Formats: sequence, C-alpha cells, structure tokens
Amino acid sequence: MTGSTLTRPQQLTLTPGRAARELGLKRNEFDLGVHLGHIRTVPDEGGGGRRVPRTELDRLRADDDFPEAFQHRVRVVGTTEGADLMDIPAGRFTRLARLGVVAPVRFYLNRYRAVVWLYLAEELEQFAADERNTPLLHARRTPEGMRGLLAEGVDLRPRNWRARYREFLLRTADGPWESAGALAAFLDSAQIAELVRDPYERSFLNRFRPVPPNQGTPGTPAAQLTEKIMTADDPDEISRLRADLTRAMADARTLRPAPRPAAEQRTTAPPPSPEEAASRPTPRGLMGWLRRRSA
Repeated sequence: MTGSTLTRPQQLTLTPGRAARELGLKRNEFDLGVHLGHIRTVPDEGGGGRRVPRTELDRLRADDDFPEAFQHRVRVVGTTEGADLMDIPAGRFTRLARLGVVAPVRFYLNRYRAVVWLYLAEELEQFAADERNTPLLHARRTPEGMRGLLAEGVDLRPRNWRARYREFLLRTADGPWESAGALAAFLDSAQIAELVRDPYERSFLNRFRPVPPNQGTPGTPAAQLTEKIMTADDPDEISRLRADLTRAMADARTLRPAPRPAAEQRTTAPPPSPEEAASRPTPRGLMGWLRRRSA
C-alpha cells in the first residue's frame, strides 16, 4: 500500500509509573530524580501529564553503576539519620537546618500532623566533608549571630523547600501560562487578585496552578498545613515572586491571551497592577523566555 502523506515519527514515551518499574526504581526514588533534574520528562501530547522518553531510560541504564549510583543520589534522610551522617548531635542539625545551612528536599506530615523534613544524604555528606564547614559542625557553641536568629524564631526550612520545589515546577513548565501558574502556586489568593486583576485571566491562570504535594483531602487540617508550607510568608520572597509573576503574565498575555466570552471581549486592557505598570511585555522579554525554554 502506498500513499503520499508524510507522517512525523513520534518519540516512544512511557508513563512515570511504567518507567520506574522498568528501571527497577521505587516510585519515590523515580519522582525525586525527576524533581532534581536527573530524569528528563516531556509533556504528554494528549494532555495526560508528563511522560518519559524511552531514550531517557536507555541513557540511565548505560551508566555502569546504575541503579546503585542513582539511588544514592536520590537517597533522603530525616533529622536523626542526617545528624549521624554529619557526625553531629540531632539538636545541632536541626539548628543548622532552621538557619538554612542545609536545605530540605521533601517533607511529609506524620500521624500527629507534625512536619517531617527530609534531606538529600549526598548533600549532607558533601557538606560534612568540606573542611570549611568544620567550625559550624563541631564548634563548642553556635556563633552568637546565629544564636540570635534562632532566639527570634527563624526557620528557613519551608522557604528553602519552596525554592527547590519552585525550580522543579518552572523547569517542567511547557509555556508562559504554565510558568505563571508555577509562580502563583506560592502566593495566596489575595496576592494573586491584586496582581492579576482581570477575572478571566485569573480564572485561566488557576488552571495552571499546581496543588501542593501530599495535600491530602482538601479542607482537612493536614491539607491546610501543607498549603501553609507552600505559601510564601517572607517579605523578600513574596516581593520576588510578585515581580516574577508579573513578568510571566506579561509574556503569557503576549503569546496567548486568556479566553473570554465573545460578549466580554475588551477593546482596552484592564487596569494594571503596580508591578504590571513597571513591567510591560516587550519583545526582548518575550524572546528571553523563548531562549530560556529552548536552551
């Protein structure tokens, strides 16, 4: 049978669950590998989430030390085991984590709804092996400036986790609306309403706003606590997110305006927020986003 129609060969891809099984990895190991950028995924053309190219599995298997070396890279530990890895008391480990010296990569809520932070074992081993960090690890007392911050109740663990999770969401965003949604995921609804004043744009943005991981049943105390961890509460962090979201929305409007009923088509733009007034969409900004996505 012959024909004149040319078809583009499609890349063979697998669901994350299938890919994890074929690689002999636990699902949590596989997912963390994706989050850290160790495993490349691509969007599902059918709109079913992310998929894994078969070539990516071949690349991973080509490593002589796979899967042991990979599993070591994604191994996570809690406070007690992390302190043992660094050869310090658990109390000192907690203080260093609260001050942002070591950053968590995951968290979960135990049965008492207490937050359990998890850290990459490889990062802790590397930190402890660096002689420059010896004073922090083994000095008799925590430096006075750090003691003052701890006394004020400083705890940078949620903020540092948000930074890592935001990096993952932005890396896997497939367009400017997805990027804007990833940034909006870390702001509360009042901040978003102030920045995105058009209700149709705000509704469209919410379609791309990821839910917090491990959220559980919406409305439950556990879900509320998870949402609190997900939401930025530091003024500097909020300010940066607002500026980044404003720029992302400018690019999103330029590439694909939010859908709206025909009767509601505007001939003029909605009133800009203060950030929008200072960050209008420009060809340079749009081309910068395109270059970042193609890199």
